[in-house]
Amino acid sequence: MAQPITTQLLLFLVWGSAVWAARPRTELLNVCMDAKYHKEKPSPEDKLHEQCSPWKKNACCSYNTSQEAHKDISYLYRFNWDHCGQMEHACKRHFIQDTCLYECSPNLGPWIQQVDQSWRKERILDVPLCKEDCESWWEDCRTSYTCKSNWHQGWNWTSGSNQCPVGAACQPFHIYFPTPAALCNEIWSHSYKVSQYSQGSGRCIQMWFDPAQGNPNEEVARFYAEAMSGAGLCEAGPLLLGLALVLLWLLS
Repeated sequence: MAQPITTQLLLFLVWGSAVWAARPRTELLNVCMDAKYHKEKPSPEDKLHEQCSPWKKNACCSYNTSQEAHKDISYLYRFNWDHCGQMEHACKRHFIQDTCLYECSPNLGPWIQQVDQSWRKERILDVPLCKEDCESWWEDCRTSYTCKSNWHQGWNWTSGSNQCPVGAACQPFHIYFPTPAALCNEIWSHSYKVSQYSQGSGRCIQMWFDPAQGNPNEEVARFYAEAMSGAGLCEAGPLLLGLALVLLWLLS
């Protein structure tokens, strides 16, 4: 009886591995991060404030969060955009849009990673940002000033909001971010990775879009989720082969 039981167990393991590897990655689609102000699940909002409004049909943010995203030193993170003098309006609107995407989008699932931080349990990593979004962000911020290239860490918070650390000189953006890629990839510790794809390609996340034309990031998230499902099947290949060889040996 030992051999039939062992055989049945191996067959079950092979089947289970195949099912696991080929399972639909639905948990990557239409999800919210486990972070400070995100809703547990995306849902419609009656309205969202100004630049966050494109996400109102299905949002991970509340109206209050969208409103705070537009304020200087808001209660969200007490972040001061004007840490090196007044930031140009054209530049600031990109940071507002960046905040709206981060707080409101339900289409970032393929890039969500777990983190051990006091203020959030998940973050995004290497989101493929459309090259036009990155280039216009960099171009509109060239004449604004900052004192750091990584805005996630290293600030002086003794005043209650971020200030430049001792010895950090305020310089035009292009000194700290010499290229669009340097800005988009480095400013939030690689939350974004500038893509070579353009808006409308279905292969990159758009920070800016016209909601009347639908949310193009839904298609992008679906593409990468499906690609990850295929990768999972490939990763399970050696395990399935090993189990099959053991099964053949037992049956011989």
